[in-house]
Amino acid sequence: MSLTSIASLYFKRRQQQLERHQNEAETLQREVLEHLLRRATDTEYGRNHLFNNTCGYDDFARNVPVNTYEELKEQIDRMRHGEQNVLWPGRVKWYAKSSGTTNDKSKFIPVSAEGLQHVHYAGGRDSIALYLMNRPDSRLFDGKGLILGGSHQPNYDVPNSLVGDLSAILIENINPIVNLARVPKKQTALLSDFEVKRDRIAHETLTKNVTNISGVPSWMMSVLVRVLELSGKQTIDEVWPNLEVFFHGGIAFTPYRHQYEQLIRSERMQYMETYNASEGFFGIQSNPKDAAMLLMLDYGCFYEFIPMEELGTDHPNIVPIWGVETGKNYAMLISTSCGLWRYMIGDTVMFTSKNPYKFIITGRTKYFINAFGEELIQDNAERGLAYACEQTGAEVSEYTAAPVFMNSHAQCRHQWLIEFAREPEDLEAFATLLDQKLQELNSDYEAKRYHDITLQHLEVVKARQGLFNDWLKAHGKLGGQHKVPRLSNNRTHIDELLQMNKA
Repeated sequence: MSLTSIASLYFKRRQQQLERHQNEAETLQREVLEHLLRRATDTEYGRNHLFNNTCGYDDFARNVPVNTYEELKEQIDRMRHGEQNVLWPGRVKWYAKSSGTTNDKSKFIPVSAEGLQHVHYAGGRDSIALYLMNRPDSRLFDGKGLILGGSHQPNYDVPNSLVGDLSAILIENINPIVNLARVPKKQTALLSDFEVKRDRIAHETLTKNVTNISGVPSWMMSVLVRVLELSGKQTIDEVWPNLEVFFHGGIAFTPYRHQYEQLIRSERMQYMETYNASEGFFGIQSNPKDAAMLLMLDYGCFYEFIPMEELGTDHPNIVPIWGVETGKNYAMLISTSCGLWRYMIGDTVMFTSKNPYKFIITGRTKYFINAFGEELIQDNAERGLAYACEQTGAEVSEYTAAPVFMNSHAQCRHQWLIEFAREPEDLEAFATLLDQKLQELNSDYEAKRYHDITLQHLEVVKARQGLFNDWLKAHGKLGGQHKVPRLSNNRTHIDELLQMNKA
C-alpha cells in the first residue's frame, strides 16, 4: 500500500462532512455566526456592539457596521502592541502583512491561533481532501510538496509576536510532521531576499521527487524557470516526472495557464485554484472541469455580500449567503475568528451555483477602471487577454492598465502596459482583439466605445522583460504575497512603470 493510500484514509471523514455544503449552507453559516459571537462576547468590540444581546443574523447586521481596514486599524495596532481582548479574545501574536486596497503602504491582518487552525490550515487540508476525491489514482504523498513562502520579522518590540507574509506564518507554525513531506527546508522558505531564495529552492529541489507544488503563479513560474536552467532540461516533468498538481492562488491563473502547459507537458498534471488570502481561506476548486470554487462554509468565517451596483450607496442591500443570486457581481464582507467584523476584503465575486454555493473571483473593488463610466473589472480584463492570446499565440507574463484622461479634443482611452512571455507578431492586431473582446464582455465599455465618441481604441505598450519584477523590487515587494495592480482608476502605478520602461 502506498503512502498516499494510507494518508487518504485520514481525509475520508472530512470528505463526507463536505457533503453538507450541498444542501445545508444556511445552517452551516448560522452555526458559524453563533460561534463567532459567543467567542467574542467579552472582547472590547463585542461589548461595544452588543454581542451578548445579538440573536441571529438580523441583530448582527443591525448592531455591527461595515468595516474597511481603516475602521479597524486603530484596534489592530493596539493588538500589535500587546493588548488583549480587543477584536478577538486573548492576545493575538501573528499579523499577516499585506499590500492591499488601503491608503497605507501595508496592512496588518491579525491571525489568531483559532483562525490559523480553523480557517487557514483547514483550507489547506480541504484542498487535499477535494483533490483526492477527484484523483483516486493520486500518488501525492509518495513524494514531496514544493511550497513557496514569504518571510517574517519582529512585531514592534512585543515578545514572541511577529509580522510577515501569510505563507511565512503558515510555514512557521506548520505541524512538524508536514515538514517531512515538503521542500525546501524551513530556513530557505523563510528567506526575505526572493532572488537568493529562488536560487536556493531550485538547488534544493532539483533532485527531489516533487509531486505537488503550491504558491502564487507568478513567483512559482520564476522558480520553475530557474529549475530548468540548472537542470538543462526542456520541461519540468523531465525534472519531476511524478508532478501531478499545482495548488495555486493569490492572482488570476488565466494569463499563466498556457505558459505552465508549455513548461509541464505531463497529461497527468492538474491545476487547482484556491482562494487563500491574508484574511482567510475562502474557496477551493472542487471540480477540475469547473473553474468555479466551492465556498467553504464551516470554517471560522461568516460571509455577507454587497451588490456591486450598490457599493458606496448609503443603504446597500447587504445579504448573507442565503440571499445571493447567481450571475450577479458582489463585494464580499467577512467576519472571522481572527477578529475581522463585517470586513470588506476588497474582492468581488460572482456565484455560478447555489447548490452547492460555487463562485468565481471577478476582481477587486478598487482594481477596476471606471474613469468614463465603463466599469471595467478585472474579470473582463483576464478574459479579454485570454482571448487575444488565443487568437494570436501570444503569452502574457504581467500587465497593468489605467485610463488616459481626456485631452483638449475630448479624447481618452485605456492604456495597457503588457510584458509578454511570447510577443504577438502584430501588436496592433492584439490590441484590436482585446478591445473587441472587452466590448463583447462589458456593455458599459461597449457603449462608451460606440463610434469612438466617448472612449477611443485602447493602446497597448510593450514592456521590457523583467519590468514588473524590477518595479516590485524597487518598492520592496519582490516575492511573498505582493501583486502587480492590474487595473487602476489613476495613473500612479502605470506612470512609474512607463518611466522605468524607458531605462
